Amino acid sequence: MLNLIAPHFDPYWHFHQEYQLVVVLKGTGTRFIGDDISHFERGDMVLTGSNLPHVWRNDEEYFQNLGLETQCIVIYFSSDFMGNSFLFKEEMAAISQLLEKANRGLEVVGETRDRIQEMMQIMLYQKGFNGVISLLQILNVLSTSNDLKFINKKGYLNKVSDSDSKRMSAIHSYILNHYRGPIRLEDVASLANLSPTSFSRYFKAHTNKTFSDFIAELRISLACKLLQKNDLSIIQISHECGYKTLSNFNKKFREITESNPLKYRKKYQNIA
Repeated sequence: MLNLIAPHFDPYWHFHQEYQLVVVLKGTGTRFIGDDISHFERGDMVLTGSNLPHVWRNDEEYFQNLGLETQCIVIYFSSDFMGNSFLFKEEMAAISQLLEKANRGLEVVGETRDRIQEMMQIMLYQKGFNGVISLLQILNVLSTSNDLKFINKKGYLNKVSDSDSKRMSAIHSYILNHYRGPIRLEDVASLANLSPTSFSRYFKAHTNKTFSDFIAELRISLACKLLQKNDLSIIQISHECGYKTLSNFNKKFREITESNPLKYRKKYQNIA
């Protein structure tokens, strides 16, 4: 278990064998889990399954030495942390099902999120037996809660392997550093030492998205955050997100959000 405080979170796409429960206490940005791209902010809580690829990428201002700070609490645990047969016991059926669901990623919301965050903060000061009991209590609360949302689509297939880690991390980092401007398939393919055709197949197999769809979702996710801030015009936002024409921006925005930028901004203002 870790209490991580730093100028920004680890910016590299990665995966690991352990399950991971994380709650964000400070920081904003975009999180990538499996085939999902979503905004995150304070209070974001997620349970990820074994080897499910993920990264919490902070907004650009966190990388500009402005004195900003991020914080999150993370619990790592393996499925056999209580022994190989523990989860097969009848009493553990609900927790076993929870961990199976975690292979698609689970977002924790509502009262359950608030309760689990408090339990995690207490667990930071526990050691040994008490820490193990607290982890079981946390998993028990999660396994009986209705405040869980699947992050990845039904049917999501996780095809990553250890051999993919370095290549996909490099691809991910390049895209995140360049998606606001022109970004060419050929350039990213070259980075991966693949032909454009081979890269397109490789990328879709490992993200469940085409390269163009991935870029579009990333740009529109940024647009949604900028629309919420309400200090830029829609045409300024379209340019900031890498679109040369407003018509193309509006088209992609409708395809992904089923709304238009103006309606989205007004709806968010009414909620806020």
